[in-house]
Amino acid sequence: MTHVITGSCCNDAACVPVCPVNCIHPAPGEPDFGTAEMLYIDDASCIDCGACVDVCPVSAITADYDLDPIDEPFLALNSAWFAAPERSSYAPPPREPVLTATRPGPLKVAVVGTGPTGGYVTESLLGVRGVKAEVTVIDRLLTPGGLVRYGVAPDHLATKDAGTSIEKVLKAPGVSVRLGVDVGVDVTLEELAASHHAVVVATGASEGRKLAIPGEDLPGSHSAVDFVGWYNGHPAQAGLEFDLTSERAVVIGNGNVALDVARILLATPDVLRRSDIAAHALEALAESKIREVVLVGRRGPEHAAFTAGELIGLTQVAGLGLSVRPEDLDVASEDPIVAHKLDLLRGLTGDDAEHRLEFRFGLRPTDLLGETSVRAVRFDDGDELEAGLVLSAIGYRGRPVPGLPFDEALGRVPNEDGRVAPGLYVSGWIKRGPSGGIGANKWCAKETVGALVADFEAGLLPDPTGEIPSVGVGMDAWAKIDGREKQLGRESGRPRIKLVDPDEQRTLLSS
Repeated sequence: MTHVITGSCCNDAACVPVCPVNCIHPAPGEPDFGTAEMLYIDDASCIDCGACVDVCPVSAITADYDLDPIDEPFLALNSAWFAAPERSSYAPPPREPVLTATRPGPLKVAVVGTGPTGGYVTESLLGVRGVKAEVTVIDRLLTPGGLVRYGVAPDHLATKDAGTSIEKVLKAPGVSVRLGVDVGVDVTLEELAASHHAVVVATGASEGRKLAIPGEDLPGSHSAVDFVGWYNGHPAQAGLEFDLTSERAVVIGNGNVALDVARILLATPDVLRRSDIAAHALEALAESKIREVVLVGRRGPEHAAFTAGELIGLTQVAGLGLSVRPEDLDVASEDPIVAHKLDLLRGLTGDDAEHRLEFRFGLRPTDLLGETSVRAVRFDDGDELEAGLVLSAIGYRGRPVPGLPFDEALGRVPNEDGRVAPGLYVSGWIKRGPSGGIGANKWCAKETVGALVADFEAGLLPDPTGEIPSVGVGMDAWAKIDGREKQLGRESGRPRIKLVDPDEQRTLLSS
């Protein structure tokens, strides 16, 4: 018997140190950690103890004898990863170093952002031995969670469970939360720096990268980032409109976000009602005329950025026909996971279903065609593909933060191990760019906090001289919004109905 890691794995590696037989890989410190699509359990050495199950924050691990039918393909995927010769045996992972400080405290730190990275930074600060940490966590929205609330697909409810861990950290002793505070408007980095030993910016990457081709600004052409924010109810995108009246949409890009938006575009209303998708998006998608999505990759399938786990999930969507051109799959790979993905693609039958998703590879868009709105995409081979909606899903980039330097080319803040300037630090995607999933930010946060504590110990962080600005509202405000959303959800038979209008949220808080 063995345990199996399934598609909702977030890579935070909480399971690694509790395993008594070193069967979960790649572990922190191993070559593939941080780049692997997910973690894997070696069925040859697992002793079926279940210790990993208890600590997984997203319920991604289960015993093989308890697997749901939809998760059975992950047995083969877990085994495939260990097929590479260099993965046949691993030394036990090194013990994670414990951060310790001897300089008298408290250590006061402001953390900007309440997403996974902000949560991991706060958790790491609270775990520093020898000094008490006092953390002020700030978010410009009244609803904490960041990527978990506004980036994870609404039908991936297990992945959204990571938000529970974040909330626990935000409610921990020594943590003060200030919601509805826009840094650079309501308070400056300088004011935060004056009232804390250090400031850590963990604002993520919230802009989509541009295609930089003619016609990109036509109505009907959007960034997938905006579409994700729209269907997840982000206040900045909730008011956007998307033309869903044509039968075909084209998604340019083939990462997990591309698969997410394609799946949501083709999902039935019954499936969407079981999710926490924003009400306005549910209403619009229920009336959608889109029946086909073409997912376009600019390179071959061996370079596809989507994970095997996401592809497995896509193959199990009821009523969805998947296809790929056979000539696109005339490739091979020595990487066992890539080879596994290629086999999955070769197994797509292209059933004549009402809703269809077609993978196309090796096509580079050159123009979006249309006069008053998008009507087609032209590719470098001269072909044109008619579509009334085009979503670009070619990556994320960060936004400049007032008071910090910014690298426009890379879309992130220049830094060295998280250090930006004395007392100023970054963590997460704003630090390293949009790479890795939720769990990867845990180890990025540990590196930043390690640098911060080292600077604190070296006397490079002067003691605060000012009072912490009295701005924003606390977690009690979120508790009220959260309770109302869940109540509305219960009344409608849904997990929650999000309040997406900040004015509506404030009205609730003042009632």
